[in-house]
Amino acid sequence: MTGLLAKVFRLRWTAVLLVGVMGQGANAADALNGKSLYLNGPVSGGATCASCHTSSPANNVNGILAAANQPSVIQNAIATNKGGMGSLFNGKFSAAELADLAAFIGNPNVVAAPAASLAPASLTFSGTSIGQTAGPLSATLSNTGNAALNIGTISLSGAAAGDFSVAGGSCANGGAVAAGASCTVQASFKPTAAGTRAASLTITHNATGGSSVVALSGTGNATPQATIALSAASVNFGTLLTGSPSAVSTITVSNSGQAALTFSSIALGGANAGIFTLGGTCAVATPVPAAGSCTVTLQASPVAAGAFTASLALASNASNGNATVGLSGTAATPAPALTATPSAIAFGTQTIGAAAVAQTVKLANTGNVVITFNKVGLSAGGAASISLGASDCGATLAVGGNCSVPVLFAPAAEGAASATLAVTSNAAALQVGITGTGTKQATATPVLSEAGPIVFSDTQVGSSAPVHTTTLSNSGNASLSIATLTLGGNQPGDFVLGGTCVAGAAVAPGSSCTLTTAFKPIAAGARSADLLLVTDGGAQFHLALNGNGVAVVITTPSLTIAPQSFDYGAVVIGSAAPTRRFTLTNSGAAAVTLASATFTGPFAAVADNTGCAAFPVTLAPGASCDLVVSYTPANAGASTGSVALQSSVAGSSWTIALSGQGTAAASNAAPVNKGGGGCSASDDVNDPMMVFLIISAAIAIGWRRRQTKRIGG
Repeated sequence: MTGLLAKVFRLRWTAVLLVGVMGQGANAADALNGKSLYLNGPVSGGATCASCHTSSPANNVNGILAAANQPSVIQNAIATNKGGMGSLFNGKFSAAELADLAAFIGNPNVVAAPAASLAPASLTFSGTSIGQTAGPLSATLSNTGNAALNIGTISLSGAAAGDFSVAGGSCANGGAVAAGASCTVQASFKPTAAGTRAASLTITHNATGGSSVVALSGTGNATPQATIALSAASVNFGTLLTGSPSAVSTITVSNSGQAALTFSSIALGGANAGIFTLGGTCAVATPVPAAGSCTVTLQASPVAAGAFTASLALASNASNGNATVGLSGTAATPAPALTATPSAIAFGTQTIGAAAVAQTVKLANTGNVVITFNKVGLSAGGAASISLGASDCGATLAVGGNCSVPVLFAPAAEGAASATLAVTSNAAALQVGITGTGTKQATATPVLSEAGPIVFSDTQVGSSAPVHTTTLSNSGNASLSIATLTLGGNQPGDFVLGGTCVAGAAVAPGSSCTLTTAFKPIAAGARSADLLLVTDGGAQFHLALNGNGVAVVITTPSLTIAPQSFDYGAVVIGSAAPTRRFTLTNSGAAAVTLASATFTGPFAAVADNTGCAAFPVTLAPGASCDLVVSYTPANAGASTGSVALQSSVAGSSWTIALSGQGTAAASNAAPVNKGGGGCSASDDVNDPMMVFLIISAAIAIGWRRRQTKRIGG
């Protein structure tokens, strides 16, 4: 009866396994997921297969290859508790996971790989006149694999390849498609001859097969038609002055068809059409032959300030319809403007008879029209000891230009002296006051090594441009001290002042000190400041500081971690440390560099040649690697810790939460192993070690009996 029940039980269990295997067959097994389960253990935590069978099933430790592509063998071993597997894994794996494990055991060298799918398999264009363009039509390249699909080249081939073109779409030469993602490629058809035209669009890649192909076909119609093409779809005249005509802009109109192009109208329209003058060789009465061209010229003469818009419309017999050119620009009222830097000059006290002291006034055209000078000189009645040096200012000054006017002071008598630099032009009159004092006493003569402006190179916001150095020298015969040294103007906070010249510092005759300036923008755009230096003798110096801040877009790294947390479960203190693999995937569009991994608690990284490289490690978009982490409890009780991953981009980091339970080893615990050392390779309940133990016991018993007879005899 007992034997009959056992046979019934085996038949029922075989039926269950067959149903399970048949159910698993409905979905393809995932050997990569099986690899993760094998190396890391069940998702819910616990022991790993690798702890008994080593890190690779190919080693066939404990006969594990018997389960290659055979999930029923694994299920049977768990059900019968072979090698203690039931105690470790009962209820831990689903049927699909058992199939994945079996698939990995059957293919232990499995690696992540892309899989390419290009659909549809063919693109058919409608009948198109020769020289005309049809499309575009799109095909989608999908990556159904589990690794990045790298695109090599996208090319056309075949007898009529020249009738097709590839443009647009998101697929690109040298691009990559992440696992589970897709991109599109677009093709157009422009027949060069009548009849059926065919070609192939080929995308090379790193997936199986090396390439994917889409068949292209279309029909060329021989009816000749005109085709219009423009050299520009729009014209922006920029900023113009009211009352002044713009430069002439020319649009070339081409006929790329096979028939003559005739115009039914060439006209201006829109809100400000009246400010434009139309010209050129294109005309309603003049056809443009096939492969020929004509021109349309446009000139704008705005009469009012503000933005202006219009359009040029060309109606014709072209097969691709009428053509339109957008016209735009901005008009401004003429506004001449002239500025002087500095706005006043103070020479301070200078010794009579000493060499003349010089300072420079910079004149800048800050308006929108050319400056025409009437006079640049000293006003009548000024002190004779004040004069002008050789200026580089000519009769005119271009918009945005500047020129210099040197001013000299050589006192001939004691007391104060003053004069005015007067500048008259088509801009508002400009005056620069000049003062100085003559003395018979020895005086300092401050001289700045440059008059400015100091222009720094374009600098990223938050960064600093190279330091610029200016020298303040004392060529007089008395010491000077710096009374004032400040930064002012529009954005003084974007500039840094340093050097040995500081407020209160003294500069002996024949000595000098340095002024260092640096540009460190805190915002994008044009930035400026004014450096003012005043000596105790009343001499004033101004240096204009200019720079341009450049904003930098920083792409935030994107990293996906699976799993984001893990509980190692109960682990006996002193036993082999269980491990878990955490997959780090770059889910962004830019490369991610992980600078470091910091561990807390009884957790540590495990060197594994199948895992992530040593930190720092860089992951390309779509790439991934496994971080292998072990748990080694030193004390009984709950353990918590984490792994902190730090990116090379400031402020970007990720954390994996870890936990486990340390348990003390039992000194007299009853063994539960029913196989050899906790893992059995046998397919039944007989442990292969038992045969050896029985033979050894028989030999020992025989030896004892012989010894007993010998003693008794």
